[in-house]
Amino acid sequence: MKKLIAMILSISLLASASGYTSQVMAVEANENSQTITRSDSKDSFKGQDEYFTGNVRVNPLFSENDSAPYSGAYVTFEPGARSAWHTHPTGQRLIVTEGVGLVQEEGGPIEEIRAGDVVWCPPGVKHWHGASPTDAMTHIALTGVRDGKGVEWLEKVTDEQYNMENENQGLNDRQEKMVSISAFTASGELKQLEKALNEGLDAGLTINEIKEILVQMYAYAGFPRSLNAINTFMAVLEEREAKGIKDELGKEASPMPTNKSSIELGEEIQTRLVGEPVTGELFTFAPAIDQFLKGHLFGDIFGRDNLDFKSREIATIAALANMEGVNSQLESHFNIGFNVGLTEDQMKDLISVLKDEVGKKEAKNADELLEKVLSNREK
Repeated sequence: MKKLIAMILSISLLASASGYTSQVMAVEANENSQTITRSDSKDSFKGQDEYFTGNVRVNPLFSENDSAPYSGAYVTFEPGARSAWHTHPTGQRLIVTEGVGLVQEEGGPIEEIRAGDVVWCPPGVKHWHGASPTDAMTHIALTGVRDGKGVEWLEKVTDEQYNMENENQGLNDRQEKMVSISAFTASGELKQLEKALNEGLDAGLTINEIKEILVQMYAYAGFPRSLNAINTFMAVLEEREAKGIKDELGKEASPMPTNKSSIELGEEIQTRLVGEPVTGELFTFAPAIDQFLKGHLFGDIFGRDNLDFKSREIATIAALANMEGVNSQLESHFNIGFNVGLTEDQMKDLISVLKDEVGKKEAKNADELLEKVLSNREK
């Protein structure tokens, strides 16, 4: 039992032996023979709330042994999720395999980490790591073990600590490119879209993130504009591949939940985004559109988890801002954007991108509506 507990504790992101005993791999029967642990033999488990903020998933890879006193695990952090402050007696290496994350040691700045980056956490150094506010992040954690212990958990990272470099800041490079991509998709300006797609890939947007934006755009700009944008994106990818540029594919959407219909899921998501159940004369007059909005837009599209709600709202606001006659919808989505965590500075930065990349007229209209929304939210 002591050896089993030691193995469990050696994975830095495990909280207690009793909680995760069933998740740890069996000890190799013969240490003098090569062994293979099949991927389907290991169950993942949720990171314990005492040591994590947000949704964290751990996939054990291997435990330490006498010859190799370190353990390994895949750890996935959903947007906004992070570990508590902690230290390691013999250090830890993090190999980022997917997404965008953040890492900080005590007294130092918060630093962004991306797929392919390797982080070395020296022994005894107090630190935390997790996903960015807008992107999920997966890393392999290789953790040294001393005297059966691989981690010393400390206090949790507060929202203020996590957001200290995100407050009073605008959009990041990837988010700015989402604005241009969405706006030009909505307006059908394919030459400008081609440029925006290349710049988005260069800024680190994954292929699947961009595809998801273009698919979502059909709900706002219609099938013809969305299909034209997807065809343009395919041509861009072919050209980049011919030049030897290898772009990151990115995360695929997870399967939809099987315990609820798309309408039930969509109603939950719509209520969460808006802040209250959505009713009105429009939906009484045309109940079919209410079903389509809940079931298809918010259920089938917004329910896909390979693009977070902040990114979806950035895309939606940018698209609506570059379309005429949709100010009421644009105003609604400014409010939804705030509800999902976009800041005033990020909204203003979005409008600045519209001004620089799309047009002054469109930016002026969006700015006036934003001021109206801000004034109403202060009342």
